[in-house]
Amino acid sequence: MPLVCLTDFQAYAQDHLSKSTWDFIEGGADECFTRDDNIAAFKKIRLRPRYLRDVREVDTRTTIQGEEITAPICIAPTGFHCLVWPDGEMSTARAAQAAGICYITSTYASCTLEDIVATAPRGLKWFQLYVQSDRQLNKQVVQRAESLGFKALVITVDTPKTGNRRCDFRNELDLHMNLLLKDLRSPKERNSMPYFQMCPIDSSFCWNDLSWLQSITRLPIILKGILTKEDAELAVKHNVRGIIVSNHGGRQLDDVPASIDALTEVVAAVKGKMEVYLDGGIRTGNDVLKALALGAKCVFLGRPILWGSPYALACPDHTAGLLGMVLWVIFSYSWSARI
Repeated sequence: MPLVCLTDFQAYAQDHLSKSTWDFIEGGADECFTRDDNIAAFKKIRLRPRYLRDVREVDTRTTIQGEEITAPICIAPTGFHCLVWPDGEMSTARAAQAAGICYITSTYASCTLEDIVATAPRGLKWFQLYVQSDRQLNKQVVQRAESLGFKALVITVDTPKTGNRRCDFRNELDLHMNLLLKDLRSPKERNSMPYFQMCPIDSSFCWNDLSWLQSITRLPIILKGILTKEDAELAVKHNVRGIIVSNHGGRQLDDVPASIDALTEVVAAVKGKMEVYLDGGIRTGNDVLKALALGAKCVFLGRPILWGSPYALACPDHTAGLLGMVLWVIFSYSWSARI
């Protein structure tokens, strides 16, 4: 039976992944209220279609940070892709390159930055950083990403501590040797260790520290995890180049707003001074259109990309491409011929 929507990929992945891997991908913080609300919130929004327009040729191309992508649907940073496919992030990068979309590589990638770039040299790639307590370590990896051709630096701001993901604790999740954090750990530290003890994040990192990051790189800095107008205004004040409205897929702090519910507040606060993106809860082409209509420049997919990986080598491309095809149809019926 063909897989025709993202929920089909979700069901396939659940059937083919181990329970601990599935729980790691699907898990949310505490009661998982925010994880589930990310999806439910989209269903409260209705489209207002406009008809009698020439939509014979629909163009979904757009730009993010000055770089063209084929559709406003890109790949969010998620770690440990070797959990779902042997090639890990190398497969993801190849698929993104083939689809002509951006892939944000995670700090917690299970492949090195060099391997990811080598396998997809023409693809648009951003690098996501969890700021570590060791400043020299941060500087080293950021400048390495820049030298390898990554086009933006995405700072995750909503993770001063790891979220309380009950399933991972129950499963005593342990990431083995093939999942080492090759970009951050020295050779003598490369031994198996529990996920919750890996790479301490700098929980003291504050707004004023952004100037230090800006001093060590020429890459545009994007903040991932902003949910309020107050923080959006501070991002403008600190010369940030973009915001990803995100609650980390509901994996960090429960009972915070759904991403789509926070979007309009953030868009209004930045007053067009930077690009605003969104992740969390995107499951259909209609969801993409709703996010764009409410001010997002682009959306990023997290879990759905991982759902696709067990299906076939090219499935990350398949899942993103599937939404792209649906978006083409939705634009024909609901909006206009161009984004």
